Amino acid sequence: MELIPLGVQAALWGLVAGGALLVGACAGYFLRLPAVLASSIMAFGIGVLISALAFDLMDEAFSIGGTGAAVAGFTGGAALYALANAVLAHSGARERKVSARAPAASVSASLAIAIGSLLDGIPESAAIGISLLDGEGVALVTLLAIVISNIPEGLSSTIGMRRAGKSAAYIFRIWIGITLACSCAAFVGYMVIGTLDAFWIAGATAFAAGAIFVMLIDTMIPEAFDEIHALSGPIAAVGFLLAFAATHLL
Repeated sequence: MELIPLGVQAALWGLVAGGALLVGACAGYFLRLPAVLASSIMAFGIGVLISALAFDLMDEAFSIGGTGAAVAGFTGGAALYALANAVLAHSGARERKVSARAPAASVSASLAIAIGSLLDGIPESAAIGISLLDGEGVALVTLLAIVISNIPEGLSSTIGMRRAGKSAAYIFRIWIGITLACSCAAFVGYMVIGTLDAFWIAGATAFAAGAIFVMLIDTMIPEAFDEIHALSGPIAAVGFLLAFAATHLL
């Protein structure tokens, strides 16, 4: 049987990762889940993502392009994400991850939430596409980490938009669009970045890692802690250890 082309695989895996936003959005719109549950899922995802950054993305960037490429890419991704996130924070998207208790958002804040989710999803999905470049299949730990972090994001952001009076059609059009954008980002990550030399491939991998790292510090960690406080650390530690073990066992 003919194998699925890797570019198509990248797009499909990006669709899986972005689809987790839709799963969370459905839960946020149709169910009444406690904020503690969303924060606990978020904390677990934090631990998994930290492991994926350290033992998958950055390690691969170093192996491909060396220290210079890894450092340059990580710095660029961290700086660009921090700048864009600061702009969005002023527009009302600061608490887009698990702010289930937040008051109704304004129209501009609802759009900022959606743009913020897209900002999170692009580097994550590009990292999925890049992970296929070694010919050994998708980085499952990285994919798992992104899926886990996307579910509560879709959940909490949808709660905020629903409280702002947005219709189901409005909300789900946004999330479907973001999901498709994630699929495109994964496809581009493989098809475009894969044509570059080793330095740029390594830099792009580290760039995604830097952006995800700042996203963790700026949005995920503070909001997970805000709801479950001291439990966030132990839950994140469990996620980290499981991802660490999975990385080395796989």
